[in-house]
Parts: sequence; structure tokens; C-alpha cells
Amino acid sequence: MVQTGMSPMTAKVFAALFVSESGSLTATELVRRLQVSPATISNAIKWLEQREMVSRQREARRTRYFLSPDVWYRTWVASARSMALWADTTRHGAEIFGPETPTGDRLRATSRFFELLGHDMTQAAEHWRQAISLNRPATRPLDDAR
Repeated sequence: MVQTGMSPMTAKVFAALFVSESGSLTATELVRRLQVSPATISNAIKWLEQREMVSRQREARRTRYFLSPDVWYRTWVASARSMALWADTTRHGAEIFGPETPTGDRLRATSRFFELLGHDMTQAAEHWRQAISLNRPATRPLDDAR
């Protein structure tokens, strides 16, 4: 996980949630398991929530963090969205520099690369969603699984 850009502590928090029997832990449980401060857990959870990899639920006076049931799908879709941003940014750069310049041509080729990659990633995510949804109980659709 660290090699893909996740900080070491965030990777530890994610791994702790992933290997927990229920796929969920409270902040207190994470603090105890990882022997770190509550602020450290909070920062890691914030990063994971921003990427829709975990969600939270209040339980009386504490919060429980849950691994999203479709964590890999959500992560993949987020990556596909970032490919679209790269495609748009480089396309805009190509327009600024002009297609006749080496820089504009390089940016245009880069934009096309990210556009195609994002398209393929989106198709793969949809393929996975359809294949997995056939194996899920009808009472728990993928969109509502949080």
C-alpha cells in the first residue's frame, strides 16, 4: 500500500480494518492496536474517507469506522476520475501551446493516453460491478452498501 502512495500509518489503519473480523473498529480500538495517538488515527481515517475507502457510524459516545464493502470498486472509480482530470488538464495545455509545437503535440498525446486509460478503467469497473452484483443479495445493492 505504501508503494502506491498511501502513507505508512494510513496503510496500517487500513490494514487493521481490513483484517478485523467485522471489517470495522472504533478509534479507541485502532489506538490500542496500533499504539498511536487518536490524532494519528483521525488523520489516517480522514484520508481514507476522502477516497471512500471507509465510512463512519456513531455508536452512543463513540464512532465506529467501517471498511466500505465495495472498497476496491470505489478506489478504482476514483482512479478513473483522476485519469479524466489528467486528460482534461493536458488537453487544455495542448490547446495553449498549439498542436504544431512539440510541447502541444506531447500534451495532446498525453491527453489521449489518459483519456483512453480512464475509459478502459471505467469499463473495467462497470464490468466488475455487473459481475459482482449478480452474486450479491438483492437486498443490498452495491450503491447502498456503506
